[in-house]
Amino acid sequence: MKRLIALSLLALVACNEDEAKAPPPPTDLTEQALSYFCQMNVAEHGGPKGQIHLEGHPAPLFFAQVRDLVAYLKSPEREAEITAIYVSDMGVARSWADPGKGNWITAEDAIYVVGAEVAGGMGAPEVVPFADDESAGVFIAQYGGETHRLDTIPDDAALGAVDLNKTLETPS
Repeated sequence: MKRLIALSLLALVACNEDEAKAPPPPTDLTEQALSYFCQMNVAEHGGPKGQIHLEGHPAPLFFAQVRDLVAYLKSPEREAEITAIYVSDMGVARSWADPGKGNWITAEDAIYVVGAEVAGGMGAPEVVPFADDESAGVFIAQYGGETHRLDTIPDDAALGAVDLNKTLETPS
């Protein structure tokens, strides 16, 4: 009987450890969400958004552009261990101006269109996430670019200089 109790306790501890390791769910975008780099209201800007959850932080870091999220990931300086990363699925967004408050997908599973001549929420060229190849392909047919996974997005797509005189399109 003691052996059965000990095994049950071990199984319970292992189960609790697995639950503790589960990533936090995405947080819906609210009017109070501020962009990590500029501290501007994220919801007031169009285009895809991102959020990064950090170990020991109760709220995620929000990003007004996915380009900024990628720049944060490529930066050697971080505040804490990353526990989850989510981006807007632009394949189900109502529009570019209204990317949605809760249509998050995991950043690792997303397909990104890089190199399209479109402006993100802060006016810089955007890295546009989609949940599937078909939606990304429709976007590429209209705006150009090529698909990447999160780990293959070129550094210059997020860290490169931005030509503020270049006219970028704002998708409808």
